[in-house]
Amino acid sequence: MAFFHPTSFWGLQTLGKYHMFWPVPKCQQLFAIIFHLPKREHVKCFPFTTTSQSAIPVDPKAIHMLSTKLRSEGKDEEKGKGRARGDPSSHAFPPFSAGAAKRRSKNQEELLVTSRKNNIRPPEKPLSAEEWDKLREECKGIRSFEKVMLEQMIKCNSAIDVAKSLLSVVAMRQGDISYSLLVKYLALCVRQEQVAEVHDVYDIMKVRFNTLETAAYRLLIKGLSGSNRWREALLLLEEIKKVITPSNGNYGDCIKGALNNQEINLALELYHEMLAKDLIPKLDTLQVFFDIGKCLKDDQLKSELLGILLYLRENQQYPGEALMQSIKLWFESIPGEKWEGHLTTITNRGKCSVCNQNLETIHLSQEEYNTLKEKIIKDVIQGNDIFRKTSPQELEKFKNFVEKRRPYDIVIDGLNIGGTANKRDLSETLFDVVFHLTQQNLRLLVLGRKHMLTGSRNWKRHIVAAVQKKADFFFAENTSEDDPFLLYAALHSGSHCKFLTRDLLRDHKACLPDSFIRQLFFKWQRGHQMMISNYRPGRRITFHPIPSYDTVVQTTGDTWHIPYDEKLVERYSYEVPTKWLCLQRK
Repeated sequence: MAFFHPTSFWGLQTLGKYHMFWPVPKCQQLFAIIFHLPKREHVKCFPFTTTSQSAIPVDPKAIHMLSTKLRSEGKDEEKGKGRARGDPSSHAFPPFSAGAAKRRSKNQEELLVTSRKNNIRPPEKPLSAEEWDKLREECKGIRSFEKVMLEQMIKCNSAIDVAKSLLSVVAMRQGDISYSLLVKYLALCVRQEQVAEVHDVYDIMKVRFNTLETAAYRLLIKGLSGSNRWREALLLLEEIKKVITPSNGNYGDCIKGALNNQEINLALELYHEMLAKDLIPKLDTLQVFFDIGKCLKDDQLKSELLGILLYLRENQQYPGEALMQSIKLWFESIPGEKWEGHLTTITNRGKCSVCNQNLETIHLSQEEYNTLKEKIIKDVIQGNDIFRKTSPQELEKFKNFVEKRRPYDIVIDGLNIGGTANKRDLSETLFDVVFHLTQQNLRLLVLGRKHMLTGSRNWKRHIVAAVQKKADFFFAENTSEDDPFLLYAALHSGSHCKFLTRDLLRDHKACLPDSFIRQLFFKWQRGHQMMISNYRPGRRITFHPIPSYDTVVQTTGDTWHIPYDEKLVERYSYEVPTKWLCLQRK
């Protein structure tokens, strides 16, 4: 690897003779914009088995993080107890469908935190020492000019020769190239898949440094895994294991290296090791398995690929479009089985538009229902902070109230639903909703707080009294949290009971102890939560349809139905895809 110089080329290996590569401290987070690594206060370092010098401290303030992006997602109207702002039909999108939250957001623009550093543009071609000195002088207000410039080169994906010309100037001026600059250069090389450059940097680093931090390990594993020295990435993976659990990205890169070199058993061993450590495989890692499966007709590999689909099902994971296409092509390549794949949609009744197969019901089994009810009471309603939500006396009073009057057909969050419409007092809106539902001969429980009875501009006494004649009411203390009451009443009224609120209950889902129970809760929620899709005073109220089918990977043996994420649709964690792949064996 040679650095550009106007009259000669210098190799990085020759720079090693200066013995002056200064590494960063062991616990310093290094620059990692291009890989979107999380910022941490402490980063562990891992030993190379060499006898060279160890890391020497430098000032951590020299590290600059650029191009900070703040995404404005609007106000979280689903969780608010006050009035919804703007158009009363702001919930016109099915609440749990992919992209709904993004479309509901009031501000979808990304805000950039700009600074002088952000405006620096790297040169488009290599510069001489004099030209770099001139540019440095023009940017004299920027500390650590070389670091900032390399960061911007990564951001702009500048040509490698441009970065080399900068490092050449640094080497001439300082007699060395610092560890941090070397890692930034490595990041640029890995991004552009400059294999020879990655090899050169790796050879230097393993000789010069006893220790590296996580960003360097990630880059080296990623860069080596795609080259003919992919087995050396496995050695780095083993080094990481001595200190911490490697990331799913570390495993994924090593798996890709093994698969691309036809080491199927090794790749599967790494895959199962990753699952045993509770790491979620990246979708591009799974895609390589299916891409290799199209070329290899192996029964064991086929069994493993079907196992991957079941893993997606059990963990409510959804492939993106690229993985979905690889799955489709793999099925269609299986000799003698005659699979056909088509993109499809599912009707509200849960029927596939292509094969007319009915999908699995969203409703829980009795065993699942009982398990969820027990966990909701223990971990959400009671939990460790019961006095923040209610008092034991009030909770007992509510339990007796529900026991004597259940079952209900719908439980309503009165304060939340009262705030559905803009510029309308809350009691009138709640009255309209309750009146609409009682026209269908449904038994209703409305949950409120005691301040609703005292009379105010938003809660007129005569209207609240009129609502009380049409539904049962329970008024909690003004300081109590009413969502746990809503969950308790709905679950104890039976599996037929629905609940009505604009709140998506994400905080309560997070209180549940493990992923399986959280999945049960989300499944129950999607099958029971009512949300108003359109409300205008004096007109008919409409609700979003509640799906009858579950959105998970599923199979009957001769069919597979796989929900997938559309490429340009931003789906939040509490939403599910709306597009499906239908696979049918003819």
